[in-house]
Formats: sequence, C-alpha cells, structure tokens
Amino acid sequence: MIGTWQALVIDCEDPDALARFYEQLLGMIRIDDEPDWVSIGDAPDRPGLAFQAVSPYVAPEWPGHFHPQQMHVDVRVKDLDLAENLVLALGATATGEGTATFRVYLDPQQHPFCLVSW
Repeated sequence: MIGTWQALVIDCEDPDALARFYEQLLGMIRIDDEPDWVSIGDAPDRPGLAFQAVSPYVAPEWPGHFHPQQMHVDVRVKDLDLAENLVLALGATATGEGTATFRVYLDPQQHPFCLVSW
C-alpha cells in the first residue's frame, strides 16, 4: 500500500452549497470550510467528499459525452421511493433513468448521483 484514501474531490461552482446538499444526503459533518474548498466526512480522520470551486464551472451532462460525468456517487438506501422524495426536497433533480434497483439524479450543480437499493 502506498497511501490511504483521503477524499473524492468534486469540482463545482459553489462548494458551500454543494457540501450542504451532501451533508444532508449522507449524514456527514463539515471538516474543512474555506471559501473555495469544503470537505465533509464521518469524522476528521475518515475519508469523505471534498468540493472545490472552479471557474468557469461547466456542469456534466447526463447522459452525454461532450461534458461527461467522469464519476458519480452511489448512495445505498432502504426504500427508493422514500429516498427519492427526500433528495428531491433537498434540491436534486430526477433524470428519469434507472431500473428497479437504482435511480439516477442530478445534485443542485448538475453532478449525477444514484440512489441504489439492494
């Protein structure tokens, strides 16, 4: 092993707003809070998500390849219908894509993520 995982870093327009969305979605706490960089996690010493401001920000397209997603977060849930109502209330957008075991959404800055039920 060369090292340990620190964080998945997501480019965005507004790190504070996007971190708030994922804090509520994943139940994580804010660890770093700077104007151009916010990170969240379960605890300061555990891997998490980080959000960095980029300018100009170009949102990924779902589906698409001109501005591809390049990555997305899968969130395991017990009840897809209930979880869908909750993420939509947080500001997510349903794409209408998915199957009986997963559904695809866009976060408030257009990054795709999936709710997954097994």
